[in-house]
Amino acid sequence: MDNLTHTLFGLTLARTPLGRAGRGATATLVIASNVPDVDILSTAGGGVSYLQWHRGPTHGPLGVVGLGLATAAAVWAVGRLWDRRAGRDDVDARAAPAPAFSTLAIVATLGVLFHVLMDFPTSYGTRLLSPFSWRWYAADVMPIVDVYLLIALAVGLAFGEISRTSRRRVAAIVLTLMAANYGLRVVAHRQALALAPRLFGPLPPPCNPQPRRSIVDAWPRDGESDVSAGTTCLVEIAAMPTFLSPFRWRVIADLSNGFELHDLDVLDARFRRDATNGDVFWRRSARYPKQWMAATLTAAATRTGGVFLGFSRFPAVRTFTDPGGVTTVRWNDVRFVAGVWPGDVQRRADLFSALVRVGPDGRVIEERLGR
Repeated sequence: MDNLTHTLFGLTLARTPLGRAGRGATATLVIASNVPDVDILSTAGGGVSYLQWHRGPTHGPLGVVGLGLATAAAVWAVGRLWDRRAGRDDVDARAAPAPAFSTLAIVATLGVLFHVLMDFPTSYGTRLLSPFSWRWYAADVMPIVDVYLLIALAVGLAFGEISRTSRRRVAAIVLTLMAANYGLRVVAHRQALALAPRLFGPLPPPCNPQPRRSIVDAWPRDGESDVSAGTTCLVEIAAMPTFLSPFRWRVIADLSNGFELHDLDVLDARFRRDATNGDVFWRRSARYPKQWMAATLTAAATRTGGVFLGFSRFPAVRTFTDPGGVTTVRWNDVRFVAGVWPGDVQRRADLFSALVRVGPDGRVIEERLGR
């Protein structure tokens, strides 16, 4: 999720019983709700460094505990310093009590944990077990920015300012609306996957005779890099949420030799008709190849290629060789191609595409993120 959503959610949590922890609880929840994204400091090393570390250890078990303790320590220390400078060693009984460090630590750790739990359902995913495992996990039910979640949180906070006596009741209503939003998207996601066979027409047999059946997707998977097998097979079908509507999805068929993409509205009346009525959806599918060859393997061994492939769930790859013998290998993560962001074709392309150029002698000439 974006940091505005995390901040508004932290302020909403401060109007629940967590906010009764004492003086500094609100600041603790707001900071803790954002602190896992401290990995943005890795941008100092460039885009590849950011892609390598983003949603890594700061979103794993050590990060949840460590950042929770660090946040609590910072707020507790600032509170103690403020009291001493203001001569408030004996705090007025009417003032909010200074909480114990242990209380702040629990509140802060919960705030960090909620940040990770809000990132996990997005199509971007998060590395929940980092640094013990660098695999990505996602539930694919939420966009990176959910406008409805933002509106619910902002409106709830505004009403809480108008009527301070009903703050906790309004916060409870907002949290209920959030749960309903998540539930609606879960149901729509399952429906999108159920309708996928209508979109793509006849698909090849699955690569794995015993396909995965899990609400959680994880990548990279063992053996997934071997895409040059002789026969075409189906790796998986996934549905990615879109920005504006919980009923519109980007459905991706991951084949051993490429990807097929199709936009889907689960409320489309055509899907309520019989499957034999002549609607041929597959003719409007977009196709992206996986062109793996010797130069592609060389490019994948570079730092840029390795980091990008470790991040990308669906890395489409094209390979071009110019008259001088220089081969250009270009990857795109098809989760983030045109259509994910309204009015924008592949926003943040610096992160979601990679390019490596290999000379005729096999030496890497250039490697970078972006077009």
